[in-house]
Amino acid sequence: MKRIFLVEDDKAIAKNLILLLRSEGFTVTHAPTRSDALAALGGNKFDLALIDISLPDGNGFTVCTEIKEVQDIPVIFLTAYDDEGSVVTGLNMGADDYITKPFRPRELIARIRTALRKSGRSGSGFEIAGLHVDTTSGVVKKNGSEIFLSALEYRLLLVFINNPKNIITRGKLLEELWDAAGEFVNDNTLTVYIKRLRKKIEKDPARPQIILTVRGTGYRLGDEYASK
Repeated sequence: MKRIFLVEDDKAIAKNLILLLRSEGFTVTHAPTRSDALAALGGNKFDLALIDISLPDGNGFTVCTEIKEVQDIPVIFLTAYDDEGSVVTGLNMGADDYITKPFRPRELIARIRTALRKSGRSGSGFEIAGLHVDTTSGVVKKNGSEIFLSALEYRLLLVFINNPKNIITRGKLLEELWDAAGEFVNDNTLTVYIKRLRKKIEKDPARPQIILTVRGTGYRLGDEYASK
């Protein structure tokens, strides 16, 4: 999955962006300040950075420069300023695009995908145990034939795809589904959705290979996966 580095100090904007990006199949790392951004760069690799120009301990222009020094990735600036000087400065600093707040979610996602495509980082395929997921189109195929998932089933599958090496607790899954649905999802509902999803994507739901149960903890993705 594509990894987005979000540098944004406004908590409300950051929360909404994280939900939007995750719903589109991206993995998101968030840093609210310049210093936090530098710390996150130390041990992580990203595919694209979204950077707010106005930060409490500096500005996004310097963060862009620091990112470009260590990782050759596209940068899109997010800012409330739409004056020509800021646009020119951002582009001269090496930014790939510039979008002014408030922005339309679909437009932002389109710009992100365009920047990834231009940089050669737009691969969006994921395969495991005969299941193929294209997170760009949202198409899911099982042994070559398209299968149809509900919005919450697809969101649940994306949580596992976005965390292929992690054990995901039931609490974390409930949190993700609640945010995506905009309504309360309880523990019994989660069990139902796991069962429904396995029935659709597993060769043998009684012996799952894709969504594995970790007793007493939660679930994890099976080992035989590949991102493309």
